[in-house]
Amino acid sequence: MRNQPGTIADAERREEERQRGIEARPPEPDWLIERGLSGGDAVDVHVGGCWNAGKRSKGVTQEQALHALAEGAKPCLQCEPDNALGFLD
Repeated sequence: MRNQPGTIADAERREEERQRGIEARPPEPDWLIERGLSGGDAVDVHVGGCWNAGKRSKGVTQEQALHALAEGAKPCLQCEPDNALGFLD
C-alpha cells in the first residue's frame, strides 16, 4: 500500500508540534495543595509530581505548603511532604 501524498510530511509536522508542546510546558511545582470539594480549605499537601495528588490540587510555594500544614491540612502519606519540608507537629 502506498502512502498518500503529504501523509509522511503531515505526520512529521504533528510530531514536531507535539515536541514543541512538551518543551513549552511550565515546570512542575515543588509543592501542591489539594482543596476540598467546596474549593475552600486546604485538605492535603503533596510534593510536586505526587501520583496521589487529586484534580483539585494547585501548585504553591514552600511557605504556603508549610502554612497549610500548620493550619491542619494533612500531609500525603505517599509523598510525605512534611518530612521533605522539615515540618514537625
